[in-house]
Amino acid sequence: MIHNFNAGPSILPKEVFEEASRAILNFNETGLSILEFGHRTPMFESVVSEAMELVRELMQLDGNKEVMFLHGGASTQFFQVPMNFLSKDRKAAYLDGGVWGSKAIKEAKLFGDVEVVASSKDRNYSYLPTGYAIPENAAYFHYTTNNTIEGTQMGDIPSTPVPLIADMSSDVLSCGMDFNRFSFIYAGAQKNIGAAGVNLVVADKDFLATGNTAIPSMMDYRQHVANGSMLNTPPVFAIYVCLLTLRWLKKIGGIPAIEKINEQKANLLYTTLASLPMFNLPVPSQDRSKMNAVFTMHDPALEKLFLTRCKEEGMIGIKGHRSVGGFRVSMYNAMPLSSVVDITDLIKDFANKHA
Repeated sequence: MIHNFNAGPSILPKEVFEEASRAILNFNETGLSILEFGHRTPMFESVVSEAMELVRELMQLDGNKEVMFLHGGASTQFFQVPMNFLSKDRKAAYLDGGVWGSKAIKEAKLFGDVEVVASSKDRNYSYLPTGYAIPENAAYFHYTTNNTIEGTQMGDIPSTPVPLIADMSSDVLSCGMDFNRFSFIYAGAQKNIGAAGVNLVVADKDFLATGNTAIPSMMDYRQHVANGSMLNTPPVFAIYVCLLTLRWLKKIGGIPAIEKINEQKANLLYTTLASLPMFNLPVPSQDRSKMNAVFTMHDPALEKLFLTRCKEEGMIGIKGHRSVGGFRVSMYNAMPLSSVVDITDLIKDFANKHA
């Protein structure tokens, strides 16, 4: 059996793979493949419409929010956000909590002044900054909710006097929160929502109205809203996979149900690692991600042996990001608790044999 702990593109529910594979051959008994289906037909318009409504339902969004499915990954949003909401005479506030936040800051500086209110770069992003002040004259405040590479996750929504923007690419829909507090949310789909190639965007209508107008149409969020996420040919298959994943999430009980499962998985793994002197958890307990658990070994000479054992047992995607080293176990929504049980059993057995 293969256990897919990859950080992304990552595991999806088995039933989503099965339904998507059937749609590749015959979409909804039309005799056509979803890969060749016209995006402006009523059949596909219903796919987009249902996916948007499921996002609204699962997030419990109010009537002032717009939902979009856009091309590309979160890295596109790093520049599209400031292109819309920042200008040379304005300033944006950013939290530098990890590699992806740092990349977003770099892109934003192309469009206006950027104030980094706090950074954890001094310790290789192994913790989350606290106690920072957000300037009241900022166009917006941007942060990353979960840092995939470094294994940190924000537990609370920051209190801010300005519009709040969040990159939720690696933990969206994994835990409950008041999504209506955000002026703008974006998330690459390939971790918790669906297949790579599409972004989920949730935006406050009033905030959208403040956006710049002298930008290309394809970069203008308001143009995408006006055209129902079909300003041009959308990533049809990726959106369809999102729909199937959203249906699955609703069926199992929505965010409250998956949050309980995610807490079980994370608690089991972290408790196991903390009990074994062989392993080290570099992230403080209050900052540890429930999606991406990172850990190292006190004896680096054992790392290769551990990775070999994981490979032999069908545990893939365990090696940590090159900038951090060590190991990373990604436990997104579709990761079953049984897989986490299996890897903790492997970890305990390995520790017993090599202590």
